[in-house]
Amino acid sequence: MVNEKVLDLANKISRTKRGSKMEIKPEYPEYKILEPVVTEEMAEVALCLELRKPQSAEEIAPKCGKSVEKTAKLLWELAVAGVAFVNKIDGVDKYWHEIWVPGHMEMMVNNRENVKKYPQIAIAFDEYGKRKGPMGVGVFSPGTGPMRVIPIESAIDGETRKASYEEVSKYLNDNTIFSVSDCACRTTREVMGEGCGHLKEDMCIQMGHAAEYYIRTGRGREITREEAFEIIKKAEENGLVHSIPNLDGSGKTHAICNCCGCSCFSMRIAEMFVNPDMVRSNYVSHVDPEKCVGCGECVEVCPVNALKLGQKICAKTPIEEEKRKDFPHNTEWGPDKWNTDYRINRKNVVDTGTSPCKTECPAHISVQGYIKLASQGRYKEALELIKHENPFPAVCGRVCPRKCESACTRGDIDDPVAIDEIKKFIAEQDLTEENRYVPKLRHEYGNKIAIIGAGPSGLSCAYYLALDGYKVTVFEKQKVLGGMLTLGIPAFRLEKDVINAEIDILRQLGVQFKTGVEVGKDISLKELRTQGYEAFYLAIGAQAGRKLGLEGEDSEGVITGVDFLRDVNLGNDMKLDGNVVVIGGGNVAIDVARTATRVGSPKVEMFCLENQKEMPALPEEIEEAVSEDIVINNSWGPKRILQENGRVVGIEFKKCLSVFDDNGRFNPTYDENETKTVKTNHILISVGQSMDWGNILESSKIELNRNKTIKADSFTLQTGEPDIFAGGDAMTGPRFAIDAIALGKQGAISIHRYVQPGQSLVLGRDRRDFHALDKENLALDGYDRMPRQRPLHVDGKESKKTFKDLRTTFTEEQIKKETERCLGCGATTVDEFMCLGCGGCTTKCKFDAISLVRKYDKESVDLEKLKPIVVKNMIKRKGKIAVKKVTKVFKA
Repeated sequence: MVNEKVLDLANKISRTKRGSKMEIKPEYPEYKILEPVVTEEMAEVALCLELRKPQSAEEIAPKCGKSVEKTAKLLWELAVAGVAFVNKIDGVDKYWHEIWVPGHMEMMVNNRENVKKYPQIAIAFDEYGKRKGPMGVGVFSPGTGPMRVIPIESAIDGETRKASYEEVSKYLNDNTIFSVSDCACRTTREVMGEGCGHLKEDMCIQMGHAAEYYIRTGRGREITREEAFEIIKKAEENGLVHSIPNLDGSGKTHAICNCCGCSCFSMRIAEMFVNPDMVRSNYVSHVDPEKCVGCGECVEVCPVNALKLGQKICAKTPIEEEKRKDFPHNTEWGPDKWNTDYRINRKNVVDTGTSPCKTECPAHISVQGYIKLASQGRYKEALELIKHENPFPAVCGRVCPRKCESACTRGDIDDPVAIDEIKKFIAEQDLTEENRYVPKLRHEYGNKIAIIGAGPSGLSCAYYLALDGYKVTVFEKQKVLGGMLTLGIPAFRLEKDVINAEIDILRQLGVQFKTGVEVGKDISLKELRTQGYEAFYLAIGAQAGRKLGLEGEDSEGVITGVDFLRDVNLGNDMKLDGNVVVIGGGNVAIDVARTATRVGSPKVEMFCLENQKEMPALPEEIEEAVSEDIVINNSWGPKRILQENGRVVGIEFKKCLSVFDDNGRFNPTYDENETKTVKTNHILISVGQSMDWGNILESSKIELNRNKTIKADSFTLQTGEPDIFAGGDAMTGPRFAIDAIALGKQGAISIHRYVQPGQSLVLGRDRRDFHALDKENLALDGYDRMPRQRPLHVDGKESKKTFKDLRTTFTEEQIKKETERCLGCGATTVDEFMCLGCGGCTTKCKFDAISLVRKYDKESVDLEKLKPIVVKNMIKRKGKIAVKKVTKVFKA
């Protein structure tokens, strides 16, 4: 049943009349937000309030026909509900009403108790924006909208044209009383199950009369000016945008909101309705392409996706920037012009692509960025930039597959930039305690999270969760940490002190480790839940070897390469006498063969199906194996294993004619008549890895794929058990460490969102979708032919005698030379129309390549003076649309 008095109140606040064309109806959010908390008596009193004109209970009582005591009680209830402001003026409580937004809707959502009891309050706030947003398209010129972005102050320092009303400090210094509350917009999203994971607690600052109201009604807590400045700083560190209620007049406001682009409703005006004029500041971002290195840090923080990565290197056919012709102020702006999916369709890159190195890296590390920083000797900053995506640069500097180098544009001129060697040099700084980069904690969430498996993916997930202040415990069934980094990679490629040095940083961040604990055997997931763990990341890796089902495979002397490496790395006695045959042609097979040489075998031979060009092992790995006198036999497949008295004595191979069929699928064919028999004492099978889940999944709803990897959403990594996420080889099958590390970060993002109430795992989330520029269209003439720097050659005859990593790191002089070879393919582009001038981009740029430039000169407008401006804009807009239509007719 409709409460007519409440409906009257909804119309009063809306400044509309019942029965008019613009009247508020019961199905409208303006009524829905009031309906659960405003009684008929409360509405009768509220109908006597005036817009921004304070009145006491004594003044209102005669108007509503109630006693002063009753009126005072109802007024207070209205204030607590958020339907009236209250301030003590000259020692007397006085009440008034505001507009809906910014105003009563935020105030009502900030009553935590009511929102929890009546979710429709939050939902109505959301619906109001969707209903009113289209009405404001094209009629609010810059500076006149109900909300307005003000730039981060450091972004406009030194700007001679700046005005005091564009400075955060002006508003904080003008006031003496402050409060802080949760963000009403993000609270609303949370209630709707659409949260984006951004900080909402203690993020919006009220000042003056608003602070007094928030403190007295319990929707905010009192803070000092110094605390307010700290909140502003924290907001900026978290990539949030400063916005102010904009209808108090020039240089005046009663609040500073700290907004995100993925949840806040003022930002939605710009993004969903593609109407940035309604909320923009006087500034726009400007990129200096000469300084920009396309690191993408500014792109990530831009709240409205106005920044994207593009191309800097010259093209044969110049890339034309698409010019925007239609704008809200000169075009009919209906749903066909909107971007309703703005929370899931954000782009990192312009259609024509960006630098291949960032694109091809599984973790999309800012390669150009850290190369430029290294060229300037800013190694710690370079390390910080790398660790934004990869907490283990020293590890990856030694075992990375270098996909970035394979794609490097420089390789089309001579040799690719030695990206991995540069990263390795930078990461060396992290291995000494005095130079170590330990990031500071961003938050203090405190929820308990369990990571199962201390390999690269589990450790990566732990690292990023720890940065947010989660209480992370890593469970590892082995006695050592590192997973396959420690147990599956020999020390001559990755020394254990390198792994341990990078793991030590996790300890400094508060991560706890429990080794020798097998989850599923020593403790169950169910028991961990009872201990307070709220989410789990399964990253046990693919630590079991695979066999081939050959005749004689169970003979003594036949083991998998994975088991062999684990035993050697654990220090078990694995001395091999006599000849050794390794089956396989990948990087792990190379590691197995080189390790066999070091534990005593006088002769090691590798046999693989692939020909030399098809071998999956990296070229440098093959080169190192050959230098250590390992013989590689290509295009041979095992037929049977020969044994005597249960002990291997040899193996028979058959000629492999092709490995893949016409469709590129693994489907080897053989010449059964061409065979060879090889005498051997040991056979190490290294043809892949498999999963060993033990009892960890017992009594769970988790499903496995046919290859025993875990079924999980490819984007969120969530499994069939909502609180369990999975990544690394356990989900993808065997891949490289950098792939596992990249998934670990995504797992941390999902877990953070999962354990925080009301958050979505997908909305407002960066999908990390990168694509490379068109190399066929590059003008590469005229570049220097500076040779690629190379580390000192390692003599295979020496390296085969030791488990120490004899490979050297570049000298600083080599770093200077090699970083000069980078062509600087990528750079950031700016859509000035969409840019709000918040300045967040400038705080992330390490190269002074992006700045704010004053484009407009508009001050805030008092609510009472706004209507004539809007009417004037409406008339002008209609005229422009009409002229445009006529012009189109004549051009047709």
